[in-house]
Amino acid sequence: MVTNFRTRVFDIVSKIKKGQTLSYKSVAEMAGSPKAYRAVGNILHSNHNPKIPCHRVICSNGDIGGYNRGTKRKAIMLKKEGTTKFKQ
Repeated sequence: MVTNFRTRVFDIVSKIKKGQTLSYKSVAEMAGSPKAYRAVGNILHSNHNPKIPCHRVICSNGDIGGYNRGTKRKAIMLKKEGTTKFKQ
């Protein structure tokens, strides 16, 4: 069920603390669909709820990944939170 997967993704991402990150793949695995990491990206791209810190989800290889408010803003937010585990 897509709705349940979406809900699980938002629940997982909402629990990522400041200064920490998860990969899209890790979120997909934790949500019960290990191969659905692209779906995780699509779900997060549609997020406009500030209580769900989707900027804390990055690519497995350390690339910053996408962000619906722009990757520059994502990098600034991550640095401000003390995260250094991403490539620019």
